[in-house]
Amino acid sequence: MNIRPLQKVIQYVCSPRGAKISLLCWVLLAVALSFAAPGAKEYGVSAGEGSASGNNPAQQAQRLVDEQFPSAEGLPALLVFHNKQTLTAEQLSSISGLSEWLSSDSKPANIDKAMPFHKMPAPAQEKLLSEDHTTLLLPVTLKEHTESDQVLADLDAIRDKWKLTGAADVQLELTGPAAISADTLTLFRNADIVLMLATVVLILILLVAIYRSPLLAIIPLAAAGLVYAVVDRLIGLAGKAGLFLIDKQSLSIMMILLFAVITDYCLFVFSRYREELLGTQSKYTAMESAMKHVSEPILFSGGTVLLAMLALFAATFQPYRGFAPVFAMAVAVILLAGLTLVPAVFALLGRKAFWPFVPKAQPLPASKHKRNRLWTKIGDFVTTKPKRVAGILLVLLLLAAINSVGVSFSFNLMKSFPEKLGSRQGFELLEQHYPPGELAPVTLLVNNAKDIESDASFGNKLRSLTEEMLKQGDVASVSPDMTKVDAVPSDALSVDKHSVRLQLILKTNPYDQEALDVVEHWQKESESLLRASGFDPAQQSLQFAGQTAEQVDVRAMNKQDTLVVFGLITLLILIMLAWQTGSIKLALSMMITILLSYAATLGLSWGVFHTLLGYETISYRLPMYSFVFMVALGVDYNIMLVSRVQEEAARHPWRKAVQLAVASTGGVISSAGIILAATFAVLMTQPLQELFLFGFMMALGILIDTFLVRGMLLPALMTLLHKKKNNVVS
Repeated sequence: MNIRPLQKVIQYVCSPRGAKISLLCWVLLAVALSFAAPGAKEYGVSAGEGSASGNNPAQQAQRLVDEQFPSAEGLPALLVFHNKQTLTAEQLSSISGLSEWLSSDSKPANIDKAMPFHKMPAPAQEKLLSEDHTTLLLPVTLKEHTESDQVLADLDAIRDKWKLTGAADVQLELTGPAAISADTLTLFRNADIVLMLATVVLILILLVAIYRSPLLAIIPLAAAGLVYAVVDRLIGLAGKAGLFLIDKQSLSIMMILLFAVITDYCLFVFSRYREELLGTQSKYTAMESAMKHVSEPILFSGGTVLLAMLALFAATFQPYRGFAPVFAMAVAVILLAGLTLVPAVFALLGRKAFWPFVPKAQPLPASKHKRNRLWTKIGDFVTTKPKRVAGILLVLLLLAAINSVGVSFSFNLMKSFPEKLGSRQGFELLEQHYPPGELAPVTLLVNNAKDIESDASFGNKLRSLTEEMLKQGDVASVSPDMTKVDAVPSDALSVDKHSVRLQLILKTNPYDQEALDVVEHWQKESESLLRASGFDPAQQSLQFAGQTAEQVDVRAMNKQDTLVVFGLITLLILIMLAWQTGSIKLALSMMITILLSYAATLGLSWGVFHTLLGYETISYRLPMYSFVFMVALGVDYNIMLVSRVQEEAARHPWRKAVQLAVASTGGVISSAGIILAATFAVLMTQPLQELFLFGFMMALGILIDTFLVRGMLLPALMTLLHKKKNNVVS
């Protein structure tokens, strides 16, 4: 396929004047943006876990709670005191001392209020203790809109004050929204810098080790650094203009992706450039010839990644959808750099880029040029015995893929935090020593079509509903307890007097799948619950809010997005592959191997996580994140291979063309795969379990795709699919 506009651009970029202008434009753009635009991190936010539309049941219920039950509680922090034995009177006295300090004028500046434990009589204090009397919970509230840095400073001040009490035997952990915010700030304060340095150093070491050329190691990193400077500021400009939300987590992964893909493009370009330099003295002619062969695969591979990122706009879950604009913008700039910046830099440097192994023009036909010995042997073996190779690999990949059926998912993102982190330890202490449901009560809203105070029978029906909820077997308690009062308490009544708020304490952990199933069942059976309590569903309705209800929505959105986004990405990439190869059969075989590679990676990863590392569950987000990146990036190497096969097929029989393509591309693609896998593996150094597992999955998947699927399975299938009457797979 010959795309004329693309070839004209390539022809200009590879000319002496065009190469200089291209490089100059990139440098000037980066410099101008560094002065005129903010960095993306300045506008980075946490995407939350809601729907992009904000219309899910739990979000609607929470909005009603916020509007009709207003409170100025600020940002809550939970002080969890724990002793291995029963808390003594002396230890409780120390806690009272801290409580008194938190209510005094000398308390940290942003502390709004704290539960006055020091003023409570002994019976009231005892009610705050856990059943085994080893743990005590003391709620504290910080002022609204307190900056994360200030939250961190104030919570550190509380810890320091506690150390001065001398109650060394009592463990104090801080959890709740304020503590989680402070711990997140601490975890990621220097994470981006560390991540970038680790990425750069790792790529540099691998490039030097593989190619033993200092310039070939430095050029990809310099190009990636220049492109990152442009992308970071462009995303920052978009954030400043309010065009879209910038998810903090997406920025870390985007940086990894950018350095890895730019390095890949550099490898593809200079590998073919070195071949072409053997046939001509002109460095510009050699680059133009190289880009005639490489530009189209780069365009299609980059285009498939871009389409995969754009497909995330179809997601309803905000964290997934929030990735779309950031990555789409980044990939578009990366693709442009791969077609203009990378060839310009290598064209200007010419043979010097390969020092000390400078390629000299040789009067040899292409078939006589040196090829990778290992991949030449692999190409011979795969094309000689394609049925055996394809059969063995398909069986192995299918066996690994079957294991993915048993993956268990967690909707408790606190489990992604390091085990020694204070907010997680505090959360787990509460989980161990208090009724599980108290971690996150479920809010039940009973909505009435008219003024509740004027409805004399409403109280009796509400009492019946309370009894009905307790009968369910999943509820430990309901507050206020309507079975013991005749009228609706004023604090349970909404501002417009059309809703009553009840709090349900579940018997199970509110983040477990079992709890999610319970609340989902209530949502579906809300009309039956109303009728059983004497209400009329035409006049009254039930709504559920709180963390468990939110996670029910998250689970539903995740399930829907998995089907929609997976299907859309598969379809879009299949269309791109069919367009690029001109063969439906070849495109289908490529797509099937990519999907099989993903499923096998998920199955193998779960085996490692569950069997070796002992994880009972993994984050529900991992399949989506890994699918989008693994499938999109996996296409790159397949396109490079198939493009070379089609090129060789113009001069050789099909089987020979496949063998030569494997031999010619094997070295560069395997090098690129190792670097890409190692780059994603850098994410395993991050403190969040989710990023650690994502980094592992990506590294494993890329290696499987590079060496088994692209290196052996796809060539074997291409050999088997070939029709002998011509050199085309139809």
